Amino acid sequence: MFTDGSDKVGVIGLGIIGSRVAELLRLSERHVYVWNRSPKPVPNFVSSPAEMAQLADMIQIFVPDGEALIEIVEAMKDKLTNKHVIINNSTVEPQAAADAYEIVHQTGAGFLDAPFTGSKLAAEKGALVYYVGGDPKTLERTQPLLETSGKEVLFVGKVGEASVIKIATNMISAATVEILSEAYGLVTAAGIEPGRLQEAMAHNACNSPLTSMKLPAIIEKDYDAHFSMKNMFKDSQYALNLAKDFKIELPALSTTASVMFRTIQKKNGDLDFCALAKNYQKSDA
Repeated sequence: MFTDGSDKVGVIGLGIIGSRVAELLRLSERHVYVWNRSPKPVPNFVSSPAEMAQLADMIQIFVPDGEALIEIVEAMKDKLTNKHVIINNSTVEPQAAADAYEIVHQTGAGFLDAPFTGSKLAAEKGALVYYVGGDPKTLERTQPLLETSGKEVLFVGKVGEASVIKIATNMISAATVEILSEAYGLVTAAGIEPGRLQEAMAHNACNSPLTSMKLPAIIEKDYDAHFSMKNMFKDSQYALNLAKDFKIELPALSTTASVMFRTIQKKNGDLDFCALAKNYQKSDA
C-alpha cells in the first residue's frame, strides 16, 4: 500500500505525543513498531532501538533531550542502511540535532530534524505542525508519514535550523503564559472574578489560541500536562544558552525561566506549564 517505504514504521518514545502518533500510524494501517525506555503494554513493543532499525524503514523519535537522541541513534547505527530515514521529532539543542545527523549520515541513512508544535489534543487529532530541517528529497519521501499525525509540514532549512525555530516559538509560549499568569494574579488580587478577564480578552488583540487554551485551565486549576513545566524550562535553557553563544540578551525569557525554576522547585515540574499561575493561587502555592 505504501510504496515509499513507510509501510513499516517505528516510534521511539511513548510519552504524551509519541504514544498518540503511534496510534494514528496504526489507524493508517501501517505496521507500527514501538520502543520506550520504560516498557509499555502495547502492540509490537520491540526489545531495543537496534531491533527497531531491523524492522522499520522510517523511525520517528520522541525523546526528552539531545543526550537521549544521541544515545538512541548510537544504539541503532550498526543496523541502519540507505533504506532508512530517522526523523528526530524531539526538541533538542541544534548542535545535538547536527551531531545525530552526522552519526546517521555515516551509515547512508537519511535524517530529518523535525520538531513539532501542538500538544496532546493536537496529537490525538492528527493536527501537529512539523518544522523540518534537512534534505528536501528526504522530506519528500517522508511527507506522507508526517502527514498522518500533522496538519502541516513546514520546510525551514538545514538540520539544526528547525530546532532553532521550535525553541524560538517556545520562548514566546513560555513568556506569554507567564504574563497571562501575572495578569490573572493582578485581577484576582483586586477581587475580580477571573472569568471577567477571560471575557475581556476574547475581545482584545492580546488574545490568541494559546491564551484561549491556558486561561480556562488556570481558572479551573486544571494542570494536567499538555506540555510539562519541566520540558518548557528545558527548552528555555536551550534558548538562553544559544543567546549566550550569539551574545544577545533575552530578558523576558530569563525572567520567565527563573519563575519556572522556582515553580518546579515546589514539585510542579510534571504539571502543565500554565501551572505558573499557581504562584498566584495561595492555596496551591
